[in-house]
Amino acid sequence: MGYFAHESACIDDGAQIGNGTRIWHFCHVMPGAQIGEHCSLGQNVFVASNVRIGNHVKIQNNVSVYEGVVLEDYVFCGPSMVFTNVKTPRSAYPRAARDYAATRVKRGASIGANATVVCGVTIHEWAFVAAGAVVTKDVPAYALVGGVPARLLGWMCECGTPLHFDGQHTTCSACGRQYRQVDDMTVRQVIS
Repeated sequence: MGYFAHESACIDDGAQIGNGTRIWHFCHVMPGAQIGEHCSLGQNVFVASNVRIGNHVKIQNNVSVYEGVVLEDYVFCGPSMVFTNVKTPRSAYPRAARDYAATRVKRGASIGANATVVCGVTIHEWAFVAAGAVVTKDVPAYALVGGVPARLLGWMCECGTPLHFDGQHTTCSACGRQYRQVDDMTVRQVIS
C-alpha cells in the first residue's frame, strides 16, 4: 500500500488509490473510485463509486465527490464545497446512475469554500470559483467567477494572481506568464 489512510477512514475493496496520497479522518472511498498519486483528502471526504480523481488533487474537509464527477490533475476543492449529480432530484422518484449529469473540473482549477457546483458543467483549466459561488454553467479557462449564480468577475493567472488586461495582452505581475484575451469569454496563455 503506497498511500496513507487514517485508521478511521473506510476504503472499500475495489477502490484504486495512487502512491503518496493521504486520506484523513472519517473519509469514505467507495469501490470503483480512482484516486491518483499525491492527493490529499481532508477530514470527512466522501468519494463515490466510479469517480475519477487525478494526481496532486487537494480536497479539503467535508466535501462529497459524487458519481459523475471527474477531477483532473492539480484541482483544489475548498472546505465544504458541494458537487451535485442529478438536475431534478426527488426522494419519491430515485434516479438511476444513467441519469447522473457529468461534471468535469479541469487541470489546475480551484473551487472555494462553500461553493456549489450544479451538475452538468465543466470548470475549465486554471479557473477560480470564489467562496460561496453557485456554478450553474461552464466556467472558461483562467476565469474568476463568483456570486449566485456565478458570473465572470475577471481573470486569474495559472499561479493564482489576478490578471489585469490593458488591451488584449497582459503579463502576470507575480510570475511573468503572458496572456492574450481572445474575446469577452476567452483568455489563452501565450507560450513562447
